[in-house]
Amino acid sequence: MLHGTRYLPVLDAVLFLSFSSLFFSSVPACSPSIYRAVSAFNPAEDTASPDYSLLENWAAHPDKQDPSDSIPEPLQATSITDTAVDVFFLHPTTLTSASSPEWNADIHDAALNARTDASTIRFQASVFNECRVFAPRYRQAHLRAYFTNDSASSRRAFDVAYGDLRAAFQYYLDHYNHGRPIIIASHSQGTTHAKRLLKEFFENQPLRGRLVAAYVIGMPIATTWFSELPACRDSAATGCIIDWRTFKYGYVPPYVTAEKSLSIVVNPLTWTTTDEYAPRSLNKGGILTHFSKLVPGVADAEIHGGILWTHRPHFPGSIFFRTKTYHIGDINLYYLNIRENIRTRVRSFEASAPAASAHPPS
Repeated sequence: MLHGTRYLPVLDAVLFLSFSSLFFSSVPACSPSIYRAVSAFNPAEDTASPDYSLLENWAAHPDKQDPSDSIPEPLQATSITDTAVDVFFLHPTTLTSASSPEWNADIHDAALNARTDASTIRFQASVFNECRVFAPRYRQAHLRAYFTNDSASSRRAFDVAYGDLRAAFQYYLDHYNHGRPIIIASHSQGTTHAKRLLKEFFENQPLRGRLVAAYVIGMPIATTWFSELPACRDSAATGCIIDWRTFKYGYVPPYVTAEKSLSIVVNPLTWTTTDEYAPRSLNKGGILTHFSKLVPGVADAEIHGGILWTHRPHFPGSIFFRTKTYHIGDINLYYLNIRENIRTRVRSFEASAPAASAHPPS
């Protein structure tokens, strides 16, 4: 039996691939070798905690040029910059090699970092780059931690990863934030940790007053997980949670059926939590096979229970796209809608916030 199947981040295994190969090739099935037995988690083998005073330990940071700064060519003329708002981005799993015996990544692994930067930092974190983007490198848990029968080692691996992100966020608060409003953003494994971060730092805490919104996407977050942070119910709501998991229209994975709690789902085309169908005409553009090419009308959206349904995405060659799980495209299928919604929520937050907190010193 696979451990933690209700958090199944299957397509993280191909996040390091280009979006071209993703959308024009069949997505590889999860190989059992990824979940093969490995040595139990051994604290003595754990690497040192990252030093977040070093820019090299940030995949994205305002004080250096990095892939999160990338802007798709069709959006460059209209892009704006708002240095009064910060985004703290928690990236998904890129440690996926079946031959890797470690439970957690080495943040000094140059090949892994390059893979992370070229995929999730460029294709996902960039959607938030009209604000200041901070994305820490962290000792992410290996993909197998979601599936192994060794639940004790899995928990330790996730705790190591969360410990790094918690330390990075605290360092960010102490040294970089200076009272700015904050957006928490994440995908997949990043969301596994982001919901813990939100519960610890924001729920029933003074910091909640600085939360513009949390775009924590790609993993189930039960509607009962937070007692104070609600789901965002319209396009301008602030201090709230946004999540969805994308699947082919009509498909409900068995692990979703087995979930005991309904998950938060916000429709990324209407920004509501209703089951109203949103046609492709509302989709202003996705970023898929080529980062600098915007694909309008690529996907529709409809909430079904605890997941988001879309018909097969529309792009050149999509007739060959057979997968029913669109996890890897959760953000990119709705790229421009997300980018514009960030502007809307920031304006809404600033309109309701005291002037001093809406525009803190740089």
